[in-house]
Amino acid sequence: MRSAIYGAGSLGTVLGAYITKNGGEIDLINRNRSHVEALNTTGAHITGTVDMTVPVKAITPDQMNGKYDAILLLTKQLQNVEVVTMLRDYLAEDGVIVTLQNGLPEPGIAEIVGTHRTMGCVVEWGATLESPGVVRLTSAPDSLSFHMGRMEGISDAQYNAVKALLEKMCPVHEEPNLLGARWSKLLINATFSGLGTVVGGTFGDVSENKDAQKVAIRCMKECIDVGHAAGVTFAPVQGKDITKLFYYKGAIKRAIGILLLPIAMKKHRAIEPSMLQDIRNGKPCEVDAINGVVCAYGRKLGVPPPSTIRS
Repeated sequence: MRSAIYGAGSLGTVLGAYITKNGGEIDLINRNRSHVEALNTTGAHITGTVDMTVPVKAITPDQMNGKYDAILLLTKQLQNVEVVTMLRDYLAEDGVIVTLQNGLPEPGIAEIVGTHRTMGCVVEWGATLESPGVVRLTSAPDSLSFHMGRMEGISDAQYNAVKALLEKMCPVHEEPNLLGARWSKLLINATFSGLGTVVGGTFGDVSENKDAQKVAIRCMKECIDVGHAAGVTFAPVQGKDITKLFYYKGAIKRAIGILLLPIAMKKHRAIEPSMLQDIRNGKPCEVDAINGVVCAYGRKLGVPPPSTIRS
């Protein structure tokens, strides 16, 4: 299977390094020429909770050629229409785009390439680009996992081929409730990425700060309220039912939820929100694809999420 990671920044570089290290072949595609040059010259250096340097193959978009059986999409959603339209020309006849993006990207991608060529994968770990060719993995090695689902028309052969590729890094859980998995990740991102960006810190700076905890637990409740109003059944996150853990209607359950926040985020406390990284680098962030999605659904369904908007 010929495969590529389009948007091989922080997460994509880590993923590409693991796939290559464990015997897979994959092109890492990024517009940042200095990053691509460093990857080709010195390899992908992964630091943080692991320490490894892996020789990888990296190219810029203008160097793409031929057809791919699987393109793992890890760009921000800000230019999804243009990016996916371009990638369509590089897909094999039965090739698939697997979006590992935040938010709810699958419907928009399917409009361009078809549901039979669209898969979704929820990334349950984090990383930060430190410098060209160097990425810091910020989640504990034993907490790395994917939840992957498919849209109508994806065959077992297509699904299993992508699953085998991703399993070269970490466990892949088949997710029949893809929408529920997306909303569960959206809840986490809207809460911890949103608030982490506001406080200028990591997920741990949110989950371990008393003032931030009070807003975080309200954000989580609002996301769940909006999701339920949309008919969503939230999928478990790494085996944990987040609605049971954090949804509340009274002060006692809310207090228990606050106590659970630092425990739930312990293995991911060092994650620095990508939105914060973008702002620090002078780039536009994808807040509209994360917090904005919850707000848009809330307005449509008459469920106001004031804390989510503030974050």
